[in-house]
Order: sequence, then structure tokens, then C-alpha cells
Amino acid sequence: MEQKSIAGSCLCGTVRFEIKPPLSGFRYCHCSRCRKATGAAHAANIFLPQSQFRWLSGEELVKRFDLPEAQRFSVWFCAQCGTRVPHKIRTTENVLIPAGLLDGDPGMRPEYCIFWGSKAPWHVETTALPKHEEYAK
Repeated sequence: MEQKSIAGSCLCGTVRFEIKPPLSGFRYCHCSRCRKATGAAHAANIFLPQSQFRWLSGEELVKRFDLPEAQRFSVWFCAQCGTRVPHKIRTTENVLIPAGLLDGDPGMRPEYCIFWGSKAPWHVETTALPKHEEYAK
């Protein structure tokens, strides 16, 4: 049975794309670069072959920042809203998809964390925190 494509978009909805499973990988990255690029404790990155990725709209609004001293690290983002968007990884034939952009379930769960030794000192595993359906009072 053929798996259905999953759509995704930036925050303003101008940059839109779709991916076609199966995925090559899904991991959380705790390196300092991903923390800076996301403003979060880690990035949630999905990987899949470029042949399974397609822009639907807004590709002309995608801007790119390559960290000069980094062999692999770059950030692609929507010029309109600033949201990180998918990008082709320079050293492979894979595309990196920020998982939070997907509108549906990718069918895969994160496999592992990388750069755990670089994690933010304030990071707390979510299982240790209280859960609320909406804003906490």
C-alpha cells in the first residue's frame, strides 16, 4: 500500500511543501547550533531523500544562511515570517525537514538524540514536567 504525502508549511503559510514517506530518519539534535537556530532545547529533524520532497508554493521566498565555519550547518527560512523551512543537506542527497512544520503524522517517531553531551543545562525531560491542555494558570 502506497503511503500518502504529508503537507507542511511555514507559520504564515506562504512556503508550502509535501513529503512522501517513508522517512530516512527522525532525531532530536541538542547541539548548540540547533538550539540557537530553533530557540529551543533541541531541533526535531526529519530526513528523507530529495526525490520524496516537493515544494508546493513560496520557494522563491526561501532564504538561506550558511554558517561560514560549519561544514554541514545551514538554516533556510521563510523571508516573510522567519520560520525555518526544509532544505537540501549539502553533504548528502537528503532533505532536512523541521518536524514541527508538518500538518500530519509522519508515521515515524524520533529514533534517538544526538549531541546529548551538548544539551542545554536547563533542559528537563518532558516526562518530568506537569502537563496542561492549554495555558497553565
